[in-house]
Amino acid sequence: MSNSLFKKPVEIKISTVVAVSAILRTADGDAVEAALKQMTGGVEDFFEGDLAVIDVGDMNPGCGQIDWPATVALLKKFNLNPVAVRNATPDMIGEIQKHGLSLDSGKRDEAPAPAAAAPAPAPAPVPAAAAAPAAPAFAGTMIVDTPVRAGQRIYARGADLVVMAMVNNGAEIIADGSIHVYGALNGRALAGASGDARSRIFAQSMSPELVSIAGVYRTFEDGFPAEQARQPAQIRLLGDRLEIQSINSATRA
Repeated sequence: MSNSLFKKPVEIKISTVVAVSAILRTADGDAVEAALKQMTGGVEDFFEGDLAVIDVGDMNPGCGQIDWPATVALLKKFNLNPVAVRNATPDMIGEIQKHGLSLDSGKRDEAPAPAAAAPAPAPAPVPAAAAAPAAPAFAGTMIVDTPVRAGQRIYARGADLVVMAMVNNGAEIIADGSIHVYGALNGRALAGASGDARSRIFAQSMSPELVSIAGVYRTFEDGFPAEQARQPAQIRLLGDRLEIQSINSATRA
């Protein structure tokens, strides 16, 4: 008897699919399109059909109502697939659901501000580290011992990602925490996928096609900066800019 007769009609399993956040701050479609064109630099495959969550939590006051069909069409034009809306206000819900989008009420991952300490009779100097927000409680570290081939996508959900071999062109590695590659990084690397701007990307030999930290992207269609190419380097987010820094020196790009 065929084994297919014993297979369940449907199974639900945890997936490793990750969605990018499209954080809208205006309802002006022309302004959003211009910003996306500048972000992608005219690269047609900058996004590769990635799922997208539209985040409206930072909408500027008085910016008007969002044209949902036009917004969805615009993101699809840039090869993004909107699937949900985050931080929607009650008056938006009907229109959002009408156009087939899900609701995501979760806030972007942000560390809570530390509580103010009560004044002490004889205050002692507070170490600088005490004022820093607590890091997210990641589940641990995912370790990959084999090369990541073209077409492969690896996602370390709620964890840092350590790759002990080469990441080839056309491969994609993603982590909610930081990424460490103890080999050549040639593909796409996306750290801080859940929004942690303190995540970093490290590689023993840095020459990626695209990098992202907390949704801020940078592509290297003209080649990786020569002074750091194929060298040990790290990438971190400073404000809204990705900075490349050699691990062995203070040289920056």
